[in-house]
Order: sequence, then structure tokens, then C-alpha cells
Amino acid sequence: MNQNAASKLKTRMRRIAGQVAGIERMIDDDRYCVDILNQISAARSALDALGIELLTHHLKSCVVGHGRGSEHPKAKPMKTAQLLAELQSALTRFLR
Repeated sequence: MNQNAASKLKTRMRRIAGQVAGIERMIDDDRYCVDILNQISAARSALDALGIELLTHHLKSCVVGHGRGSEHPKAKPMKTAQLLAELQSALTRFLR
């Protein structure tokens, strides 16, 4: 992953961490339940967007680019069937 992409992911992650901390403060302040639920929904949406961005990067670099030097340095060498099984497993976990 290039530096710019990693920086964008870190920025998103910090924003999500701020949202989660805000939810904790809302609970501590005994805020209205529906307001807290709305913030939880926003945090989930932000996490989903982060996950989609990571999945897209994985598809581009590690699946489509597999064997071309674009995959993550820690990616294991895999055959096509193994790559597809890994992708299916990742999608199954992500979409739950």
C-alpha cells in the first residue's frame, strides 16, 4: 500500500476512533438512547466504508496483481484457488 493510501486509511481510522469515544461520552452523559443509536449507526457506516476501501485495495494489489509484485510484502505465495478461498473467507467475515 502506498504512503498516500495508508495515510488516508489512518485518517479514517482516527475519525472512527473519535466517533467511538464520542459514543462513550454520550453514554457517560446519559444522553438519549436514540441519539446514541444514531451515532453507533454512523460509526458502523464509517467502519464499513473503511472495510470496502481495504477490500478494494486487496483485490487490486493482492488478487488481480498477484505474482506481479504489487501484493503486500507479507502475503503468502498462493495458487489461484487459494487466493479465491482467502477472498471468499475475508468477504464472508466482512459481510456478517
